[in-house]
Amino acid sequence: MAGWFVQDLDLRDRSTSLLTADPHGAVFLGCEMETAVEDSLRDRGARVFPEIVGLPFDPYRARLYTAAELYGNVAGGGAYAESPDALSNAWRLAQGTPPDVGATLAMSLHDHSIGDALMDAVNQVARSRVVGVMGGHGVVRGCEMYADAAKLGLALTRFGMTVLTGGGPGAMEAVNLGARMASAPDDLDDVLATVAAVPGFLPSVDAWARVALEVRERYPEGGGYGVPTWFYGHEPPNVFPAAIAKYFSNALREDTLLQLCGGGVLYLPGAAGTVQEIFQAATPAFYAPEGTRIPPLVLVGRDYWTETLPAWPLLTALAAGHGMATAIHCVDTWSEALDVLG
Repeated sequence: MAGWFVQDLDLRDRSTSLLTADPHGAVFLGCEMETAVEDSLRDRGARVFPEIVGLPFDPYRARLYTAAELYGNVAGGGAYAESPDALSNAWRLAQGTPPDVGATLAMSLHDHSIGDALMDAVNQVARSRVVGVMGGHGVVRGCEMYADAAKLGLALTRFGMTVLTGGGPGAMEAVNLGARMASAPDDLDDVLATVAAVPGFLPSVDAWARVALEVRERYPEGGGYGVPTWFYGHEPPNVFPAAIAKYFSNALREDTLLQLCGGGVLYLPGAAGTVQEIFQAATPAFYAPEGTRIPPLVLVGRDYWTETLPAWPLLTALAAGHGMATAIHCVDTWSEALDVLG
């Protein structure tokens, strides 16, 4: 078993096999097994990472989250404050700054597991068909910008792209919603009207999530992936992705998300987080070796990115004379962004 990594499995019915196999060099992460078997594996050269008690999350989980897992019984009338998502964020806040080594280890193990699960999921499709869409959490349901973001998600998915977003509310939710509606595009306007009844997650995350969960139940397939973070724990994750990779570390989450988007990244209007993501993608593009393919970085909303938050002039100045100059674009509309990717 040298070189094996066994993660998040119930091995209680495999005791005989584990006691007779040679486990030297194997690693067991959060697996359920009999105490005598665990002791034997350690004695014979395996590394066994034990259960960490007192956590509201599983640091060894080998799969991405679903909206139902994160939101618990919110759809059935329960309170978001009692959901696994909210409890995990409350636990994070209770650890203080900086957290102690035990908390840091638990969060690091969790994020490693989630990152591995996300890689496994996205690797099922060609990396060149994976497109990231970033944007602000403040875009409310019912506004034109939200509808445009949903149409973008719909169009990308029908174009054969796998959509990754930051997984939060606002523009990110709209894109995942549009991606989910790819199998029923004629229903998009009705769904947009339905969710617009609760424009934002304030003052009630419960009401905001509940109306979205009802839509999700009607359209149970699709939605791309959401990659949110408990670092922004005041922002609840949107429920429309097919699967959710939620991280504790925002830096790791952003780096992983951008690394996966081989088909390019689109930036809808946003604030500090979106600006950070623009230049987090620009940095490796700037230092890429000559001849390296750089996926397109497309800023959507020319007036916004040249006047409101003038990231575009800085980006073009940075790119002048470098290979990344041909990879960056600034367009007026989401449909023009599609033309860049096409």
